[in-house]
Amino acid sequence: MKFTVNRNRFINDLNSVLKAISSRVQIPILSGIKLDLTDDELIMTGSNTDISIELSQPASDDLKIESTGSIVVTAHLFSEIVRKLPGKEFTFDVKEGSQIQITSERADYTINALEASSYPRLPEITGTSFTLPSKTLRELISQTVFAVSTEDSRPTLTGVNFTFKNGQIKAVATDSHRLSQRIVDVESGPSEDLSLIIPGKNLQELAQIIGDADQDIRVYLGDSQIRFEFDRLSFYTRLLEGNYPDVDRLLPTESTTSVQFAVSDLSQTLSRASLLTHANRTNAVQMKLNVDDQTVLVSGNSPEVGKIEEEVGFSSLTGKNLTISFNPDYMAAALRASVTDSVIINFTESLRPFTVVPNDQSIEFVQLITPIRTF
Repeated sequence: MKFTVNRNRFINDLNSVLKAISSRVQIPILSGIKLDLTDDELIMTGSNTDISIELSQPASDDLKIESTGSIVVTAHLFSEIVRKLPGKEFTFDVKEGSQIQITSERADYTINALEASSYPRLPEITGTSFTLPSKTLRELISQTVFAVSTEDSRPTLTGVNFTFKNGQIKAVATDSHRLSQRIVDVESGPSEDLSLIIPGKNLQELAQIIGDADQDIRVYLGDSQIRFEFDRLSFYTRLLEGNYPDVDRLLPTESTTSVQFAVSDLSQTLSRASLLTHANRTNAVQMKLNVDDQTVLVSGNSPEVGKIEEEVGFSSLTGKNLTISFNPDYMAAALRASVTDSVIINFTESLRPFTVVPNDQSIEFVQLITPIRTF
């Protein structure tokens, strides 16, 4: 097995595959990257049993193939060597006894490798398939994944629930303290109704790999795995088992107090308030909405540090006077996910969850935050 490749292009591909490599794998061979070289292409594969990434590079002026074969290289050592090679290209040559020679200009490395026959096979997913625009998938992930649970006591809540029905995708995430739900129309999609749960941390890796690409992503759905295919890359992730809770019943259908904020104004106020509240065990800010005086006062208090009070501007305030406390980090995350420059926050009671929605009724995006009892 021998090839010569453009180093910069190889590094770009290698960086994507490395996202599937973990230093804590229980199967030693999964600390490596599998290289399969055919007459037509080089295929790199990385896996940590939770996600797998397969990426191909066709033979070209950037990839000159001399002899075919397969081998597994230690991922992080190999990547560090390739990054520090002096030349614009390098030659990779498998010698007797599973040793690899890597040469570039005056640098000449010889490192040990593993037999490719010991590397686990990736699952064959031949079930339902459909396409999604990369922009749609990336936005659905960014607008929901921050609200997944980090606790393993309820495994389904560590993932984002995607429901496909009537030409729409509904993505929902909740950790039982907050919730984010986004619904978008899609022209393509599965021909039948579907509901699946994808681990949040895996979706974050997928979103990073998609980046700013504007293309269609082919989705293949299996019994326990799902594969996303685009460009020259396939991304595999396991699906979470179980039924996702019915969150629609949690969303209030009416409100007693509504206020419209500019996202930037409220974000900056919360950032200043949280400088003090983070020192407090409860990490709560208080918002006092006075409809009679048309004022909104945000305050934070930490007995060990001090307190802050700030009046925040708004576009409109209607309903009843209300005082409520909440986690400023939850609100800050909701504002970062906003798709409009201003949001409407709808309250019911001081100890009842409230919603954050865009100032645009055509956008189906709702976030729910549970208040904190401070008395």
